[in-house]
Amino acid sequence: MARPRQALLTRERIVEAAAALVDAEGLDALSTRRLATELGVQGPSLYNHFATKSDIVDAVADAVISQVDLSGFQVCDWPDALRRWAHSYRKVLSEHPNVVPVLAQGPGRRPASLAMAEAVYGALVDAGWSYAQATHIGALMRYLVTGSSLGSFALGFDVDPDLYERYPHLGHAPRLAEHHVAVDEGAFELGLDLLITGLTARYEMGTR
Repeated sequence: MARPRQALLTRERIVEAAAALVDAEGLDALSTRRLATELGVQGPSLYNHFATKSDIVDAVADAVISQVDLSGFQVCDWPDALRRWAHSYRKVLSEHPNVVPVLAQGPGRRPASLAMAEAVYGALVDAGWSYAQATHIGALMRYLVTGSSLGSFALGFDVDPDLYERYPHLGHAPRLAEHHVAVDEGAFELGLDLLITGLTARYEMGTR
């Protein structure tokens, strides 16, 4: 009998399998040996497509960023575009939290990440922000989005009420966990609103 044909190994298949592994088990679970096993191939065959494991991680990170909606920068004024982008950016990161530590380091040489930076920076400069201020705004937005995606503030507090007897202002802390979605979403929305409202005020005063 003829042996069953093995599915063609492509960059896309490798990235898809690596992304699934990272999503399920974290970055530490990703190795070329484990990835080759998941794909049903020999480890060295991966190097026909990627020179190193770091290149695979970069490709996974860039595949995640490629899902962020940038269309607002083409159809909205800059405040609404920033808000729309930030919501999409955070949603994508919340679906792939294990990749956030890589993305938090910046775009590096990743095409989709650089395209996103270009869209944000270009829209701000085109709107009249100085190069320096546009850079600061882009950095602020990244800090807000990636920082809020690294982990839950609310889930960082223990639920044991006895723990807070010495900390009277933290008496409600044990309840944070059960309301963590509302707390974390509310904090992000507040931060985003304050940031954009403040930027809009500076813009209207001509401080750009």
